[in-house]
Amino acid sequence: MGRHVVRRLLQMIPVFLGATLLIFLMVNVMGDPVAGLCGERACDPATAAQLKREFGLDQPLWRQYLTYLGNVVTGDFGTAFNGRPVTELMAVAFPVTVRLTVVAVLFEIAVGIALGVLTGLRRGRPVDTAVLLVTLVVISVPTFVTGLLLQLLLGVRWGWIRPSVSPAAGFGELLVPGLVLASVSLAYVTRLTRTSVAENKRSDYVRTAVARGLPRRRVITRHLLRNSLIPVVTFIGADIGALMAGAIVTERIFNIHGVGYQLYQGIVRQNSQTVVGFVTVLVLVFLVANLLVDLLYAVLDPRIRHA
Repeated sequence: MGRHVVRRLLQMIPVFLGATLLIFLMVNVMGDPVAGLCGERACDPATAAQLKREFGLDQPLWRQYLTYLGNVVTGDFGTAFNGRPVTELMAVAFPVTVRLTVVAVLFEIAVGIALGVLTGLRRGRPVDTAVLLVTLVVISVPTFVTGLLLQLLLGVRWGWIRPSVSPAAGFGELLVPGLVLASVSLAYVTRLTRTSVAENKRSDYVRTAVARGLPRRRVITRHLLRNSLIPVVTFIGADIGALMAGAIVTERIFNIHGVGYQLYQGIVRQNSQTVVGFVTVLVLVFLVANLLVDLLYAVLDPRIRHA
């Protein structure tokens, strides 16, 4: 196991370098950051030159990237164009988005897996058909439609929630935004769990466990569910980073000042330091989540052993 962890960590290095280089190049060629600083009125040449020197934009791209990479290693993600360090923006935004992502993942695990097991064990019955139809509708409806509809009904018309989340963004306020963020992924988890449970239900090891007279609950939890959850864990692990990066729409609807909000502001204002800094951390989240999922395989399935 230790050798496998070391090998995976070494494999993460070129992936991290390639992903950050690609993001850095895309962000720096999408427009002129100095023009974004000046707004609608163009900067005079002297001011533009001074801003470029101040933020290191007068250097070649490869040198800017190497400088940025060296600063990242020391924990310095640069300074946003409003004068605030990017790490300060991260300290405010990431805890909010992490709480939102935790709520969304809990919905996926609690509701998605439960419905998937229920329909997988009752495949072809009315409850299975009903859940499949509901999940198909959820997948077909865009997230911004679901968010605006719940905000209108629960927040404006019925007054059950606040239409706009407060700056504190506690777990109670994030229940509905978390459900909106997790809605599509929750539907996929339900369908994936259903398919996996239905396939493994006909496996030889399940029939053997039943023939031995083991209780039905033990057969489901100890034998059927553990093997059926392997593809589900893979999906949820990869979805953690996707939820954090894809929270832009949800955070805009409910006025949540998290990672999505900062990314939106950085893109609109062409603030390359902010965008690259936040995306760099999201790349690390993706890599760590995939590493943890890989290590969980051995826990769920004892047949899997890492050399």
